[in-house]
Amino acid sequence: MPEDQRPPSALSNVSLARRAWNIRRKALLMGEVQGQGYIGQALGIADVLAASYFHALRYDPAHPEWEGRDRFLLSIGHYAIALYAVLMEAGILPEEELETYGMDDSRMPMSGMASYTPGMEITGGSLGHGLGIAVGMAMGLKRKGSDRFVYNLMSDGELGEGSTWEAAMAGAHHRLGNLICLIDFNDQQADGKSTQMLSAEPLLDKWTAFGWHAQRVDGNDLDAVVAAFDAARGHPGDQPRAIVFDTLMCKGVPFLETREITHFVRVEKDEWAKALAVLEEGKPA
Repeated sequence: MPEDQRPPSALSNVSLARRAWNIRRKALLMGEVQGQGYIGQALGIADVLAASYFHALRYDPAHPEWEGRDRFLLSIGHYAIALYAVLMEAGILPEEELETYGMDDSRMPMSGMASYTPGMEITGGSLGHGLGIAVGMAMGLKRKGSDRFVYNLMSDGELGEGSTWEAAMAGAHHRLGNLICLIDFNDQQADGKSTQMLSAEPLLDKWTAFGWHAQRVDGNDLDAVVAAFDAARGHPGDQPRAIVFDTLMCKGVPFLETREITHFVRVEKDEWAKALAVLEEGKPA
């Protein structure tokens, strides 16, 4: 495998906007299979996942465990439906398995498990552990002399976990310039708004004080997302990098965006087809 392998998008004319749309559509189709799922998060983070897999990451779809890959960790295991959608879009999982989502013996359980799913690096779900694991992976790659990056996608809720900030201190202490933490800030938790449960503000000041290079952008603005990835990857020096993405739950399906409760958004049986139809209206070229 050539050491300078770029993402599949480098050889494709499919736009990132269309990739994000495809991810949203696949997530909705999987949700329809079970009649439930963390659809709000999947729709909201789709732009970040599209930029991750089709702009930033180096990987080989045919060989998910290729040693030369960048590592993408899903700390938030309940976002698995979103990761499955992008793994299908990337050709790591066959799209034919979409209808098995959440079924017995499926490779796509409702909460992500690394032992089940090709391309899933860790088993998430017990929140606050992902960044610590990412620090260990980044240290290992650094000691091997690898130039590969470790990306850790976490939620704003995990900013309330002490283990997250212990890992942040360790990442800076060990000068892990190959570590990029992606924070989905949708301001929603099971009990209400994240900022009302335990505010992490001023967030950029905190990451900077912990020794990280920090950015904050609109996570549903693809141009801003791509620019943030480029700035993080190109940042000189040995600081770890953090990008806070402000995202909108249920992005792309307006009648779901306005629901009062979106952490585990209630979608009625007849609304799945409606959501897909509304998404279709905004299909990019």
